[in-house]
Amino acid sequence: MRKKNVTLICTFVAAIAIALSATGQLRQQTGSSMSPEEARAIAIDAYIYGYPLVTMEMTRRVMTNVATPEGSRAPMGQFARVRKYPTAAFHDVTAPNADTLYTVAWLDVEREPWILKLPDVHDRYYLFPMLDGWTNVFEVPGTRTTGTGPQTYVITGPDWKGKLPAGITEYKSPTAMVWLLGRIYSSGTSEDYARVHKIQDAISVVPLSAHGKKYTPEAGKVNPAIDMKTPVRQQVNALETADYFTLLARLMQDNPPAAADAPMVARMKTLGIIPGREFDTGQLDPAVQKALEDVPEVANKKIMGHFKSAGKEINGWQFTTDTGTYDTNYLQRALITAIGLGANRPKDAVYPTSTTDADGNAYSGANRYVMHFPKGQMPPVNGFWSLTMYNDKYFFVDNPLNRYTLSQRDALVKSPDGSVDLYIQHDNPGPKKEANWLPAPEGSFNLMLRLYWPKEEAPSILDGSWSPPPVRKVD
Repeated sequence: MRKKNVTLICTFVAAIAIALSATGQLRQQTGSSMSPEEARAIAIDAYIYGYPLVTMEMTRRVMTNVATPEGSRAPMGQFARVRKYPTAAFHDVTAPNADTLYTVAWLDVEREPWILKLPDVHDRYYLFPMLDGWTNVFEVPGTRTTGTGPQTYVITGPDWKGKLPAGITEYKSPTAMVWLLGRIYSSGTSEDYARVHKIQDAISVVPLSAHGKKYTPEAGKVNPAIDMKTPVRQQVNALETADYFTLLARLMQDNPPAAADAPMVARMKTLGIIPGREFDTGQLDPAVQKALEDVPEVANKKIMGHFKSAGKEINGWQFTTDTGTYDTNYLQRALITAIGLGANRPKDAVYPTSTTDADGNAYSGANRYVMHFPKGQMPPVNGFWSLTMYNDKYFFVDNPLNRYTLSQRDALVKSPDGSVDLYIQHDNPGPKKEANWLPAPEGSFNLMLRLYWPKEEAPSILDGSWSPPPVRKVD
């Protein structure tokens, strides 16, 4: 980490300390003067606050721990280009999609900027959100925001200053860690895959020092100590209190807190959680040490318990428009990190999810269901929409048609009155209804409705003037 960044963080922390000390609020940083209950409360809030940054780091480690790009993984500073949609055999991540092909890269912009080039996508829908270390989407070039023509950007670090090439737009990241999470729409046919592959291959990212030069990235260094099998979420949740806060404090050096986080950072300091320093539980009173042992377990329960209040529930669908940017809503940010890492801003995508039918009963493949869209009331989007079938563990469901979604790209059959009925069931409903059939498993299942680039004018899911229709059980 550069000296300048150290100075900025020290100044930030010192300013907080001076302000709180002046009002008699600052306790000893070891937490020795506070009760075990108060220390535990601070630690739980600090855990929730830092959950996105720790999760991003653990995700980065796994996704970049390869020598060369392969599948969804690639070394730091190189793109992983996913070439086709997953099948029902894919279990690497939950809730996969069969709508967009991913083109992703992890960057470290602390020491020097990186230049991203996006080609002409020929009026195809795509978006290229850039996430900082705290999971906030700080920029999102793409069809909605910057159009579909060729574009070039330079991504700089939080305190980088220097001369940039003329004519290139600068995007300043709030943190050293940057995740480029590009999504390109594809119909899923072999011909369209080929067209998207050309677009993916034309996307490039190089360090500023290599701009205008022939550049060959170095092979990645594989760290055998990194767990490549256990899901990242489980790895994060398994960290003990001291290890978790030590990692968080180290990460906060190069990924500084936002100005609005000053009160939280001040509270963390009273417990000894300080950027750049090891969290030493040995400096705490024995009673406080004991009180902090189960903080990860308690904090994770609080995070997941926020699910029911994290958004709206309408017609059996749960969804939120509080994604992508979070300000000081730390609990919301932590929940989205846990269940939907990499979520877009709501103007780019909203993801209503349903686990029960219109009567509040869990879905079962033993029943038949219909999702009815009245004439002119299909999902209002500028990009695209899709309805995805998952089993109870949020994986695709194997079926005779290899069909995991229904969407506007399908030749859906309309009823005589112009409405559209989607048939959600295990058995084929017959040739007249098969085009509108979303195959379900024999057992329990869940549904997810994806709305990319939802319309802002009414009817719109963004202002509540449009809602997903209920899914009703039929005889």
